[in-house]
Amino acid sequence: MTVSIAPYPGLAVAALRTRFPRPLAEVETPPAVLDGLALEADVPLSRDEAVRSAVRDLLRVHGYKPTGRGKPASEYLVKAAEGGFLGPINAAVDVCNAVSLHSGLPISVVDLGRAAPPFRIAPGREGDAYVFNASGHEIKLDGLLCLWDAAGPCANPVRDSQRTKTHDATRETLSILWAPAALADRLAEAAAWYNRALHKAGAKTEIITTQQTERSN
Repeated sequence: MTVSIAPYPGLAVAALRTRFPRPLAEVETPPAVLDGLALEADVPLSRDEAVRSAVRDLLRVHGYKPTGRGKPASEYLVKAAEGGFLGPINAAVDVCNAVSLHSGLPISVVDLGRAAPPFRIAPGREGDAYVFNASGHEIKLDGLLCLWDAAGPCANPVRDSQRTKTHDATRETLSILWAPAALADRLAEAAAWYNRALHKAGAKTEIITTQQTERSN
């Protein structure tokens, strides 16, 4: 498996394929990961205002406005944790949320049983949109950095598609950690932590090769 990346100034990503030993409904989230869902947790990375600003600037490259309801997912997690309602969902999502909360980097997780290759990263086009929750709400993707599969856009640094979200029967996932290129060291630390946490949940992981392309779409 590879993920191709269209030209996008200042972008760095880490891609990880994960295989769980059992369906997610039967996989226990490690205690350290659950602890990491709290703002005061003792974890490898801590939030930084400069990271928040850099992530927003990254999403502005093609005209997307990362504010209000369109802010990066990592910022939503901070608000949820501050409000005391960032709770466990499943091992795959819990690891994602803990690492994203403290690193400040958005992370997408898609169910590989619901997504099909080829995978690529490119901005959304004018008029692109997808449903992001079970209630049928849509997010407009114009200019927003997205992960695409064979059927279209399926994830981004703000809200992932309902079509490819994890569920109780999920056994295999693809994760994308989104970062400004200037924060490559932080991305590497976050990816290493992410990988360790998944291993503690009994999962096997594989670093996915990313490949630059010459076209934006």
